[in-house]
Formats: sequence, structure tokens, C-alpha cells
Amino acid sequence: MITKNDLLPDAEFAKRRKAWRAELLPSKRLRRVALGPYCTFYFESYDTMLFQIQEMLLVEKGGAAQVPDELAAYNPLIPNGSELVATVMFEIDDPVRREAVLGRLGGAEDCLFLQVGSDKVMGVPEGDIERTREDGKTSAVHFLRFPLSPAHIAVFRDPATQIMVGCEHERYGHLAALSPASRAELTRDFA
Repeated sequence: MITKNDLLPDAEFAKRRKAWRAELLPSKRLRRVALGPYCTFYFESYDTMLFQIQEMLLVEKGGAAQVPDELAAYNPLIPNGSELVATVMFEIDDPVRREAVLGRLGGAEDCLFLQVGSDKVMGVPEGDIERTREDGKTSAVHFLRFPLSPAHIAVFRDPATQIMVGCEHERYGHLAALSPASRAELTRDFA
């Protein structure tokens, strides 16, 4: 968990920002997994969330009053040692196409999973707000937890077992395998 004591003053972060971003980039690349033509999983970590909080504080310039809100927003996205946490985005540049695609993917947040050996671990959406509207349009951004048992974690660490992310939505059925390098990076999230 990130606390206010972990945060740098804005001026110090501004000086370190470029170098910090460059240091974080290799990890962030390994934590990014594309699923089909529009969906991307961004697996979060303490480091990605600390940088994100620092960014928000610098850009929005809310000072000390902003800190509790940022901590409340981003701390829940830090894995707890027995899970993976992902920001899942449907990324479609064209606004007309985005509206049409998202309009057909209602409930997609309940169809995203992590395949660990023979087990399918369904993502658990953050309960902050409903991500699918009454008209059936899903949000472009979803926050999901993938709770893993000790047995799942052992399988995840076994390089002989393929680990995949997937979606079983009737209009967006896709699977993508995690690379060995991505798996190694994500195992850092397990206590």
C-alpha cells in the first residue's frame, strides 16, 4: 500500500519524472498484453501505481488536499500478493467505431479471465461503478482482480504451463498467451 510518506514533493518528482518513466518502461511493456484487435490488459503493480499517483498530483496540482483521493483511487489496484490486478482497456481511436463496438460488448467485464493451467480464473470487477450501461454499452476501461490460490500461483510459476488471458464474450471471443518474460515479470506480484 502506498502512503503519503512514499510520495515525493511535486518539484522533486518533476526533476526525476523522465528518468523514472524510462526506468519503469521495460516493466510496463512486459505487463501489457494485447487481447484481440481492441482489448489490452495492463497488469498493475506497486511501482506502476506509485508513478501514476505522482503523475496525477503533478498534473492536477491539487496539493496535499488531493493526496487522499489519489491514494483511495489507486491503492486498490496494487496486487495483494495472491492476485493479479489489471486495468483492461478497449482501445479504439475512431469515436464512431468505438461507440459501435462498445455498444455490442455489454457485460464484457464479467467475461474476462486468466487461464492458469486447466483452471479459468474469472476477473472480479472493481465495485466502484457499474461498467455496463442499461443500453448495453460497456465502458472502455475496466479494473479487474484475478484472485489466485497457492496452487494457481505454483502453476503460474511453472514455465512448462501456458498462461493466457481471455475473453469469453459472445461478440469478443479471444485468447492471448503470456510470454515467458511477461510471466516472470508478473510473478513479482506474488508474496
